[in-house]
Amino acid sequence: MKLTRLATVLTMTWGCAQALAAPQAAAPPQASPQLPTQLPAQLPTQLPTIAPRPIPGTPAAQGQQQPGQAAGSAGAEAGQPLPPPSSAAQKLYSSAKADLLQVRSLLKSGRTQSSVGSGFLVGTSNLVVTNYHVVSQFALDPDNYTGEWVDTGGQRGNVELLAVDVLHDLAVVRVNRNGTGVFKVPEQLARLSQGQYLYSLGNPLDLGFAISEGSYNGVITRSFYDQLMFTGPINSGMSGGPSVTVDGDIAGVNVSKRLDGELVSFLVPARFAQDLLKKIPQDKAPPRNFTSVVVEQLLQHQKAMVDQLLATPMTMKAMGPYMVPVRESEQMRCWGRSNVKANKPYTVDITNCSMESAIFVSGTLQTGAIGIRHQFMRSTGLDAVRFAQLSSASFQNEGFGGHKDPHLTAPQCTEMFVKNKNLPLRAVLCVRAYRKFAGLYDFALLTASTDEGLMNLQSRMDARGVSYDNGMRATQAFLEALSRGAVK
Repeated sequence: MKLTRLATVLTMTWGCAQALAAPQAAAPPQASPQLPTQLPAQLPTQLPTIAPRPIPGTPAAQGQQQPGQAAGSAGAEAGQPLPPPSSAAQKLYSSAKADLLQVRSLLKSGRTQSSVGSGFLVGTSNLVVTNYHVVSQFALDPDNYTGEWVDTGGQRGNVELLAVDVLHDLAVVRVNRNGTGVFKVPEQLARLSQGQYLYSLGNPLDLGFAISEGSYNGVITRSFYDQLMFTGPINSGMSGGPSVTVDGDIAGVNVSKRLDGELVSFLVPARFAQDLLKKIPQDKAPPRNFTSVVVEQLLQHQKAMVDQLLATPMTMKAMGPYMVPVRESEQMRCWGRSNVKANKPYTVDITNCSMESAIFVSGTLQTGAIGIRHQFMRSTGLDAVRFAQLSSASFQNEGFGGHKDPHLTAPQCTEMFVKNKNLPLRAVLCVRAYRKFAGLYDFALLTASTDEGLMNLQSRMDARGVSYDNGMRATQAFLEALSRGAVK
């Protein structure tokens, strides 16, 4: 069947999926596993990866890097004295502590603490900058959660959420006290040079307010939006706190760290906080529920993401006799591995490409990412029937999600056999709608070659948090790029 026919049929078949855009009653929240990699300093997040499904009989991947554990408070080794405290850090903390706050999310019923982060008062105003992930609970669910601030002197009060920037993980709240003018976000921000000392402040692990010393090491472009690399400790609870120069100038906002590294932390550049402060409406009250604001920003992100993916033809790589599309960029990395073993009657080569960041929406939901995977299997000792059973089991072992997900509807899938250029394929496309965020979908396209009895190419693309039209654009481009032999 021609590809144009496939697109037409799929669009017609999934026309009913448009109805999924209407939010459905969410299922009761389910506990989700924590997925470690690059984490916010207050709530866990994960770098998105479309993980390969295990193939029956294949060994686990060898030599794959595993996430490390979060480091606790650094102490001196036995018998060795701690280094003397930095006089610069002492002076900075002494002058800044009055404008440093802890920002808490409280369950309204009983006002019990649900999550904690940090924030800082801007100038002499009553505005506080923090992270979006610190306030996400009462931003999206104000009926059940509320916010509270606590300062270094133990005073506390309620917070009013004014603005959020989901894409850069920032928020601004208003409190019933004013700053002393220590933390300023001027029009002309300080210039940073690599190796320059920075000082991050916050309330790590809810143990008390603290300051940590480290160094600035450039702009990280692997995430979709720029972040600053801070070689110093940022622990849970410090999210939203300021990171300043020795002169007290705001360099960035604490946001996350890598659990698989040593003192590899990240800051949101101060210019994004500067932009968000300018967008706070002066003539109207902020929304009580920020869900519609979050949806608008996620739709903005997915358009930029898909446009960037399709701006140029994808890179073609050979896997056996097949040519497969990948996208390698600052935001997406590709990794490969093989299970070649002398005692196995087949081999499996896998190429996995994924974006190195996703958009944090809530403690149980991240979205706005694309993943690509190719798996090439070939027989070295199986007959055609046994190899067909192996490849079919691998294909059927792919998951697309179920109906119990509190965030997404059950997948609606269409399967058919098509011929793409000179490559016959079995193709399955599944679409899921977001229950709470109308207009956003998860797309998953899975294909398997059907031209050979003793070898098989299985490819998959996942596009998370995209509009229906952009999901169709991305999966169609991916499908069209698959081929056999050299690409002309």
